Amino acid sequence: MDLATTRTGTPVSRKPDKQKPGAAHQLSLRMIRVKHIVVALLLSIFFFFVFCFIALHAYIAWVLSNPTVAPLYSTPMLAKGLEYEDVAFSALDGSRTMQGWYIPSKGSTKTIVFSHGYGANREETWVPMYDLAHYAHSLNFNVVMFDYGFASQTNKDIATGGKKESQQLLGAIKFAKERGASEIVVWGFSMGAGTALQAGLVTKDVDAMILDSTFLLEPDTLYHNIKQNINLPRQPSLEIMEMLFPVLNGTGLNQIPYSKVKKQDYAFPILFMHGTLDDKAPYPIAEELAANQSNPYSDSWIIKDSHHELLFREHPREYLRRVSAFLGNVQLAKSQENSQTSTASK
Repeated sequence: MDLATTRTGTPVSRKPDKQKPGAAHQLSLRMIRVKHIVVALLLSIFFFFVFCFIALHAYIAWVLSNPTVAPLYSTPMLAKGLEYEDVAFSALDGSRTMQGWYIPSKGSTKTIVFSHGYGANREETWVPMYDLAHYAHSLNFNVVMFDYGFASQTNKDIATGGKKESQQLLGAIKFAKERGASEIVVWGFSMGAGTALQAGLVTKDVDAMILDSTFLLEPDTLYHNIKQNINLPRQPSLEIMEMLFPVLNGTGLNQIPYSKVKKQDYAFPILFMHGTLDDKAPYPIAEELAANQSNPYSDSWIIKDSHHELLFREHPREYLRRVSAFLGNVQLAKSQENSQTSTASK
């Protein structure tokens, strides 16, 4: 112990001075602080990129749920000289009122209900729908053309891949029946065709379907379409999208009965038409759906080098020939059914 002497000469003990940290110790502390800063910075960058990655998927999901749809440019009268009525009817579940046109064919009890695709309205000009409506009318069919909720001009709704839209289509079918239709054919395009198949699971009022470029919203087709625009990894992109859809449009992919549709053998005949160069809905989906059908009048036409919803534009004569032959078989089957029912009731 260090001793010191007071003024009186009495020795006293003195505590040793605390040693100041050495340079090595100070360097160690500085390194720890730097490591903490680096870790915090790296974590911040990581979470920033995670946020951006999820935000990108949220934007994609929002865009898919809210397609931009052009306004109506014409009418059946202006486009093809067809007399028509502006009509309104409720979706089958009463969730909304649908707007459309009814093109009557004098004395006919046959009706074709057009089911337009995603991002379009009842006109769907690239098909072109007016030409097919005129053709259907020339075959003595009444015609129903209407806008799905996501294409509404007055009360726009979100697109749900068929969950809400199938109820809206069922409302159109009910409207056609109330107008006296005893034979109803649904003619669907792209997601409108996929929606028709969903509606077909629960209705007995459909006698046949014509499905052009069938798009069925399921994980495979969802990712296929995302990848057309941005090269995102399948995992975890699909998992993130499946998580975001219920938040952004209230519909999860598991609420769309795509598995049931892909296994269903429908009681009514279906004509599937699809192009091998379809970049929205790969044609093997149509082949798989067609292979499940046992109705003798069901048929498929897979067209080499044709594109999504452009089948009529690319092969107009063959397109109408096949549709005409199919509708003739449908009417034959309907006549046989009515005859059997009449005989059984006697």
